[in-house]
Amino acid sequence: MSTTNIDHAEVMTELRAKQQQVWSSGDYNRIAALTVAVNETLVTSAQVAPGEHVLDVATGTGHAALAAARVGARVTGIDYVPELIEIGRQRAAAERLDVDFVEAAAEQLPFVDGSFDAAISAIGVMFAADHDRAAAELVRVVRPGGRIAVASWTRSGFVGGILGIVGRHVAPPPGAQSPVRWGEEDVVAELLGGGVERVGSSVHTVTQRFSSAEAFADLFLTYYGPTRSAAQRLDDTSRATLRADLVSHAEVNARPGGTGLVTDWEYRIVLATRR
Repeated sequence: MSTTNIDHAEVMTELRAKQQQVWSSGDYNRIAALTVAVNETLVTSAQVAPGEHVLDVATGTGHAALAAARVGARVTGIDYVPELIEIGRQRAAAERLDVDFVEAAAEQLPFVDGSFDAAISAIGVMFAADHDRAAAELVRVVRPGGRIAVASWTRSGFVGGILGIVGRHVAPPPGAQSPVRWGEEDVVAELLGGGVERVGSSVHTVTQRFSSAEAFADLFLTYYGPTRSAAQRLDDTSRATLRADLVSHAEVNARPGGTGLVTDWEYRIVLATRR
């Protein structure tokens, strides 16, 4: 292995550890609840069928894994945050669904080549430290003729705006790539490479409601790893500015009229077939 490759591996290992700490902070379960519809739409778009062996990468608290299990698929969900995996296990047990949850990183899937009929990821693999490696792993573990389906926030959408605001207040760590790259079909096609064919995508929105723009900002500053971690690195004045920017972002993107705050969050589902 060349010195360059060793250096890259070290950077990615350090970045992955930092990101794991970010996603372990706060209480992502409070935020993950907002993505239920995204996960269910992904499973439908991926045409998950009874009896298929499906891998949910970066499963978080298990929304996509459980949605796939409900249609009769044999499901494995992986994530590198043990606390989230445990919530997924508890949810599966409560619904009496047979889902195998495994602690692992998206870039290091502990499965042999061609193990699954489909690999899916809802608002998950887009946050991997090493995009190229995570994409290669998605392709590797799916059998020829199987499907890969990922749902990711778009750069121009509401959550893309949140991540952009965070990046303006706190610089990303060395080696980090923008997660919203995964919200662009051509980028995902390039990441997946020659191991797939028939790449296509569709854009969707999920509607979110909050009592106010301030309530939205406080929820994300308290419970969402990226915004919570960024806020903790700022002094009081800068933290207040970050909050004000999040409030303004919500107000600018709110639907007019009505009660409370109503926003539409855009995401893209990219589908591909393993060669």
